[in-house]
Amino acid sequence: MVEIRALTESDIDVLAQVHVRTWRSAYAGIVPADVLDALDPAVWAGRRRSRPAIPGARTLVADDDGTVVGFASFGPSRQEESTAAELYAIYIDPDRQRRGTGELLFTAARAELTTAGFSRLQLWVFEENHPARRFYERMGMAPDGERDHYTPPGSTVELPEIRYAVRL
Repeated sequence: MVEIRALTESDIDVLAQVHVRTWRSAYAGIVPADVLDALDPAVWAGRRRSRPAIPGARTLVADDDGTVVGFASFGPSRQEESTAAELYAIYIDPDRQRRGTGELLFTAARAELTTAGFSRLQLWVFEENHPARRFYERMGMAPDGERDHYTPPGSTVELPEIRYAVRL
């Protein structure tokens, strides 16, 4: 049974592996293959440990009988007014997707953000990531008209993103 709980220090290495596996699966054909091939869970974990946390940000993990199978990171918007929250990341191990874990994480994050007093939840998604877009739409989100580009580390490609949002 999947339990949603707060991230602990001992989860970071496993989260890094989930993060890299999910990027390689979800973004194949979107992010250049050389960028995906160069992803290193140890580098990701090191960055996670050394980078200062955004004040008010949280990470929840999906723990299935002692195995971390996904996570969601969220907190204050990095770009908007103080009443907006942002889902920075939500990733489920590719072998564990389509079992309801994403919905559990999304719902838990949304509940925490609502309790914290945020009035709006937003996130950025690659325009070409249609499975993720369908998931967010099932969760009640919709594009809000904002667009941007993301350049993955180690690349010069600019990948179009669109912002999704929902009132809390």
